[in-house]
Amino acid sequence: MKVVFIEDVPDVAEAGQIKEVADGYGRNYLIPRKLAVLADARATQIVEARKKRKARIEAETEAEMRELAKQVEGLDIVIKAKAGTKDRLYGSITNADIAEELNKSAGLVIDKRIIELEKPIQEIGSYEVPIRLTKDIIPMIKLSVIEEEKVEDKGKKESEGKKEKKVKKATKAKKATKAKKVSEKVAAEAQKETVAEETKVEDQGEGVAEEAAENQEETEQSE
Repeated sequence: MKVVFIEDVPDVAEAGQIKEVADGYGRNYLIPRKLAVLADARATQIVEARKKRKARIEAETEAEMRELAKQVEGLDIVIKAKAGTKDRLYGSITNADIAEELNKSAGLVIDKRIIELEKPIQEIGSYEVPIRLTKDIIPMIKLSVIEEEKVEDKGKKESEGKKEKKVKKATKAKKATKAKKVSEKVAAEAQKETVAEETKVEDQGEGVAEEAAENQEETEQSE
């Protein structure tokens, strides 16, 4: 009997094909399971219409995929991960992680199943990852896996930064105090010198007065 296949049947026929099959196989298996129908005129017309519609959808899809490929090709993305010795990751980077990063950093919604990783990434480094949009459209993205800064290291840096600020502040205060003391000492020395100078002047004044008095007394006696 001749049938029109509605669905793909592995190793037998593809959807849309018209093919001769054994009567028992057609009646007892293909037709009851709605995998095929009898190849009469109406069925043939329906299948032809479906084939045209499928071809149109495939053409539209391919155009969309080629446009998407232009956005994806050569795209650089970065994923941070915790790593130990010899750049080995704690855990691994999977196609799901890459799909998430593509969405987050580039705004692209990519099914993780078309991101072709041979195996999960387990080391820090640079990688080229294929994205199979269709059978023939496979753009490549560039992935950089870098080490995530450790929380304790970050805390240590912040602590050291605060400590350094405190030290600078204390040093500045110490210098200011020292400068103040020096200034006060200089002022005190200047005050001492001023007092000494004033005392000297007063002493000199008194000496001159005494000498003048003595001279006057001698003059009076001689007269």
